[in-house]
Amino acid sequence: MSGPAVRGAEAPKSAAAGTPRPRGGRSRPVLVSGLLAAVALLLLAVTASLAVGSGDIAFHDVVRGVLDPDPGVKGQLIVQEVRVPRTVAGLLAGVALGLAGTVMQGVARNPLADPQLLGVNAGASVAVVCSISVFGLTVATQYIWFGFLGALLAALLVYGVGSLGREGATPVKLALAGAATSAVLTSATSAVLLQDRETYDRFRFWQLGALNARDTEVLWQAAPFVAAGVLLALLIGPQLNALSLGDDLARGLGQRVGIARLVAALAVVLLCGAATVVAGPIGFVGLVVPHAARLITGPDYRWVLPYSMVLAPVLLLVADIVGRVVAPPGEVQVGVVTAAIGCVPFIWLVRRRKLVEL
Repeated sequence: MSGPAVRGAEAPKSAAAGTPRPRGGRSRPVLVSGLLAAVALLLLAVTASLAVGSGDIAFHDVVRGVLDPDPGVKGQLIVQEVRVPRTVAGLLAGVALGLAGTVMQGVARNPLADPQLLGVNAGASVAVVCSISVFGLTVATQYIWFGFLGALLAALLVYGVGSLGREGATPVKLALAGAATSAVLTSATSAVLLQDRETYDRFRFWQLGALNARDTEVLWQAAPFVAAGVLLALLIGPQLNALSLGDDLARGLGQRVGIARLVAALAVVLLCGAATVVAGPIGFVGLVVPHAARLITGPDYRWVLPYSMVLAPVLLLVADIVGRVVAPPGEVQVGVVTAAIGCVPFIWLVRRRKLVEL
């Protein structure tokens, strides 16, 4: 009698808490130590991004170029005007893509979900194309806002279509609505580009996904959106733990599933829109990084999110460094490199028998 009675008494308290603790995770000291190690790895990647490039620059010139550049020293000016903005772009885009992918996989309960599932990249692309072709915008600080608006409208469209019916926005319906929306918007983008060669010439550099040639003003404009998205994503961690158990169990734990999904969708829109503005539609980062984080943390999103936030910019910066030096004197765009170097560890992750489930 005492056993069932105790369990029955504890159930309402756990439900009221609404923050289930998934099993299979690591101890807190191990997770903290691992996160500190990931931060150290990120600092190493940042240093390498500032020091490594197609041109040879002495390390003391790199330090001076970051802290107090001498206008008469070419190497220091290159660091200040090219490598520093490029590194900041990698940090912003990496953080945004890593968190967006993690949130998407948690909401959709789909291990293959990534930010493209909502059609955000396709929405941003078609908006940028229209702003260039219809309104004649040529400056990045002008048409990036159209890209952000397109990402928002695409996400709202996907959520609206996926919410039709009595059962509401289920993971399967969201995935199908996102795939259909992305296909339609991509076709619309192609149709505009085929009719306007000048627009295609301007758009193709943005579409490849790259960290270079980004004005500092663009980074300042995108940073507040990244900060807001990071805040929402980190706050939604406990709700993602509940949603990963299924809608019925999440409601039983006191979660408002609809509100949780709306907050998660808003975070994804802010993060993906800002990342697309900064670096173009870069794929694969938001897909592979959350899986790598779960190998370390287990399924607890309260830890998966900060790990993804740190590991994703590491991947993006390393990919950018590889793109700078792999084909001198030219460069390979970071979007191409992330797909090339990210596919191998992702295949390894998928083939692991003990891959952490969502």
